[in-house]
Amino acid sequence: MQRTRIKICGLTREEDVRHAVHAGADAIGFVLYPPSPRAVSPERAGELARWLPPFVTPVLLFVNATADEVRAGVAAVPHALLQFHGDETPAECLAHGRPYIRAARVPTGDGAAGFDLLKYAEQHAAAQAILLDAHVPGYGGGGVSFDWTAFPWSHPQLNAGVRLVLSGGLTPANVADGIRLVRPWGVDVSSGVEIAKGLKSPELIDRFIEAVRLADAA
Repeated sequence: MQRTRIKICGLTREEDVRHAVHAGADAIGFVLYPPSPRAVSPERAGELARWLPPFVTPVLLFVNATADEVRAGVAAVPHALLQFHGDETPAECLAHGRPYIRAARVPTGDGAAGFDLLKYAEQHAAAQAILLDAHVPGYGGGGVSFDWTAFPWSHPQLNAGVRLVLSGGLTPANVADGIRLVRPWGVDVSSGVEIAKGLKSPELIDRFIEAVRLADAA
């Protein structure tokens, strides 16, 4: 049985981190992008990451950050995986010498069909995974999905050669459909398990993870 990995992103409170871990999340994301309503400082990310047990990965999300800003995040959470969610080039992602995820901001509506995902994956071949998110103002967290039918998921390169993480508008109600269609390596949720921006709902986290596991079993 395929096991879809689960990342819960945009956490700001200790109780949300503890519950996400207890519920079975594989990774916890901290937003280090000050304009975001879910942003935390590097110091705060370090405090929250201390609640993570072994084998649950902290992920630091950056948007067009400076080298000093990335270094500050890594200093606060030394074992973190990096996630670049802005306009960073492949060289800029590699410059930090750390494992990273690269977000692909996929246009919504009919524009998704014009996005060359295969080329994007080739450009970022050094990334641990390509995270597929909808292109919205504010660089993610908008609760908006792109057209999941716009890409040839059965293509050998996408099907086996690239780790894909599905994101953008996922909820407990639709994540199973996304998994069945895309067959991603992982899923990433933020707004879909919130009661307010940056404040997670234990019930929604439980329902989301349960929906992922049921989709895997099916």
